[in-house]
Amino acid sequence: MSGNIELLSSTLAAARAEDRAALIAYLPAGFPTVDGGIEAVKAVVAGGADVVEVGLPHSDPVLDGPVIQTADDIALRGGVKVADVMRTVREAYEATGAPILVMTYWNPIDRYGIERFTAELAEAGGAGCILPDLPVQESSVWREHADKHGLATVFVVAPSSKDERLATITAAGSGFVYAASLMGVTGTRESVGEQAQELVRRTRATTTLPVCVGLGVSNARQAAEVAAFADGVIVGSAFVKRMLDASDETSGLAAVRSLAGELAEGVRKR
Repeated sequence: MSGNIELLSSTLAAARAEDRAALIAYLPAGFPTVDGGIEAVKAVVAGGADVVEVGLPHSDPVLDGPVIQTADDIALRGGVKVADVMRTVREAYEATGAPILVMTYWNPIDRYGIERFTAELAEAGGAGCILPDLPVQESSVWREHADKHGLATVFVVAPSSKDERLATITAAGSGFVYAASLMGVTGTRESVGEQAQELVRRTRATTTLPVCVGLGVSNARQAAEVAAFADGVIVGSAFVKRMLDASDETSGLAAVRSLAGELAEGVRKR
């Protein structure tokens, strides 16, 4: 079975045709439980998310701030495995029809096996992977397998990336480019800042891929701000925090669905 890179591309193109940015939500697999994580993905799509990133919980998530670290720790203590991540992708995709990517650090894939991982992700209906710590110059084997299975390879660019480096990264990537709005880890912030807009401008000069901005967006106002210059708005910590702050799973699901609705309105007010 081939993966769903084409679904990802067509979804982003459809948002652009509506003259808006896409809303991309991030949620860790296995949080608060495997079943609960699957329901959370369904809830954000029902609320208005166009694309979902399912996080593969990691014991040393270097890009992630304290909110996502806390959720990852809960998932890992609950015994989440790669198989649970694949199940999350499969059931979420089958229930929603939305493109579902996996965001993961490289070590779990390396240990699991590249061919095994890509084949299982494609079979589950996944659209691709976001790989924040895989150096582009060391990614050829991964990309060969991802291409074979119809999966996108999304790389992360940062404000510190020089123009030549941006061109190298975007030439190797597919699906979209993940533009980190600022230097640092994930988390909600008061302002996304001008760095993100300049990074999107510089990245677009090197590629025709959609450029989606993440790190720091937590409300409709910020979503609208980023949607004015980006092809997609990526929100993670704000969703996870809603789940963490909820008194029970049911209210947590209602909270993330509500937030998705607010953000979906925001990306339409670019």
